[in-house]
Amino acid sequence: MEQPVWQYDRSEAAPQAPAAPARTLVVDLEGALLRSELLMEALFSSPARMLARFGARGRPGMAALTDVLARARIDYAHLPYDADVLNRALAARARGGKIFLVAGRFADQAAGISAHLGFDGVVTPADLAAGENLPFDRAAIERIDHVVRDRVSLRTWAKALRLYQYAKNTLVFVPVLTAHQVNLATLGATLLAFLAFSACASGAYLMNDLLDLAADRQHPTKRHRALAAGDLPISSALSAIPVLWLFAFGASLCISLTFLGVLVAYLVTTIAYSLVLKRKMLVDVVTLAGLYCLRIVAGAVAAGVVLSEWLMVFSLFVFTSLALIKRFSELSMRQGEGLADPSNRDYRVSDLHIIAAMAAASAMNAVTVFALYVSSSAVTPLYSRPWMLWLLAPLLLYWFGRALMIAHRREMPDDPIIYAFRDGASRTTVAAMVCIMLAAI
Repeated sequence: MEQPVWQYDRSEAAPQAPAAPARTLVVDLEGALLRSELLMEALFSSPARMLARFGARGRPGMAALTDVLARARIDYAHLPYDADVLNRALAARARGGKIFLVAGRFADQAAGISAHLGFDGVVTPADLAAGENLPFDRAAIERIDHVVRDRVSLRTWAKALRLYQYAKNTLVFVPVLTAHQVNLATLGATLLAFLAFSACASGAYLMNDLLDLAADRQHPTKRHRALAAGDLPISSALSAIPVLWLFAFGASLCISLTFLGVLVAYLVTTIAYSLVLKRKMLVDVVTLAGLYCLRIVAGAVAAGVVLSEWLMVFSLFVFTSLALIKRFSELSMRQGEGLADPSNRDYRVSDLHIIAAMAAASAMNAVTVFALYVSSSAVTPLYSRPWMLWLLAPLLLYWFGRALMIAHRREMPDDPIIYAFRDGASRTTVAAMVCIMLAAI
């Protein structure tokens, strides 16, 4: 029999008051116990299954949607419950009292939560107000009907929007830098492109977190994300997504229609990735690499510079390697924690060796492409001392090798690009590369 969640924290229960009479504790499910909205939890418990069931209904409309949501499979064990309310329920149980939930909708879901937590049942607000059909004495109850929670802080929003991921969007500046077309006009247009991609990406991150809500709550680190932990209401995220995308589209129109087309392609690919592609073996890796390359394409379009074929081929191999390292890090973490294969990815822990081999092969291909570029005539118009670019090859070999070794040691977070910005050796390597390129001009 499943152990009630509220019994897990027995050591934190308030001490018994021997003289206090046993009273019935009545807890409102929404607004007190649950740090989320039950309707939204039902909607995002399994979005694909919900849409399929809704589409199969012969009578579309709100009635059909409500019926589908009422039958949603919610993971009661990983819902974001309020710890203080659970501890008060534990204290009431220790005094010999009974505990009932108050729920006005989705009676079956409320009953499932009550049973999971080991409560004594569910009553409706109407019955409680009328004092009828109650399994307890209405005069001898203690009720928790509302919990005052702090407003969503800027730090929580920054965490949910993943502002630290904006480092990836600096890729839009790469075409301007490599083409040596740095001026106020190109930098201004590229900065606007950076803001557009950042807003677009934040909206996509929110959408992805909503779609991955159930899986994230079972993940050892992703369960701390703002939406998964209940720190950010689902309804607030749903409101923020269109605002972010409208800003991104408006900024794109200030650049050009071509840039808007690239941004739309990025957004459509991101949505397809969140809904379908990330669950396809290796398709997800190629898609991630393509999304990184789209940022470079967008930077070239925004600045109006010619996009180098050498840069695109080099970037494709680099980002394919980084995407494979990302998957390797995720799987090695699961192996270290003794977790099962991920349910929302088409990979197994046993795939670690082949993923590592492919990541190393892509990295070496990137270095090979770079060496061919330095040997070509394409460098002559851009560099007065192109021979100095050969010094970049060993630095690239060092950085890729270091990234693979750190991932193998399980010391890298699940995003190698963010790791590169935070790792001291990586920053030093990148700084050395920049100095060499400047000296070669």
